[in-house]
Amino acid sequence: MRLAHRLDGDPAAPVLVLAGSLGSTLAMWEPQLPLAERFRLLRYDHPGHGISPPADGPLSIDDLGAGVVELLDTVEVERVSFCGVSLGGMVAMWLAIHAPERVDRLVLCCTSAYLGPPDQWQERAELVRRKGMAAVADAGVQRWFTPRFHQAQPAVVDRYREMLLGTDAESYARCCEAIRDMDLRDDLSRIGAPTVVVAGAEDPSTPVEHAETIVRLIAGSRLLVIPEAAHLANVERADAVNDVVLEHLAVAA
Repeated sequence: MRLAHRLDGDPAAPVLVLAGSLGSTLAMWEPQLPLAERFRLLRYDHPGHGISPPADGPLSIDDLGAGVVELLDTVEVERVSFCGVSLGGMVAMWLAIHAPERVDRLVLCCTSAYLGPPDQWQERAELVRRKGMAAVADAGVQRWFTPRFHQAQPAVVDRYREMLLGTDAESYARCCEAIRDMDLRDDLSRIGAPTVVVAGAEDPSTPVEHAETIVRLIAGSRLLVIPEAAHLANVERADAVNDVVLEHLAVAA
């Protein structure tokens, strides 16, 4: 798996991986670029997202996680902290479970260890295969941002809608199927990396209850709920998310 990626910041600084949501590109992390003053930021595109080529076949969370391990090997980074939103958070948990020697600290943002029911993901995969990304783009950005943000920042919302439309439909469908089949709950107790879980108070995709489940199952983890934020809290409330990252990773910096 070849993942398009970008590195920003001092090559000598601790590395922070930023992994995005389903249907986004590494550009979704531009609000976090000020963190490059403290960290070496490694952003990447999921398969078939942005400029990453599509995968050769079906995808599972194991495949997506193994792709990140391969990426770390490619850029010759042994150990990282990891901040993931949504699908990126799922990959972060997989990595901390299956390659704990590669993970220092975790920031899990607007994500879930199990995002059922499976039928909804199968239906969405079939929909984009039949009708393309336009069939899910409007509903996607409705979940990503609060109504207030839609009204105040329509140009930003339009830009993120274009991200969705630019995603390869088959790759999006395969990632839907990876989420459909994913259940990390029984393995979360294996995570030893210090973890903070961030939830958007108004997130309809991964409500606060999903974050509470993760916190209950990862020993020593803690929950922060960000008000006035939906699913892409890192965009809508970049100030709050950046503060969480800086505080949680202060030991690594």
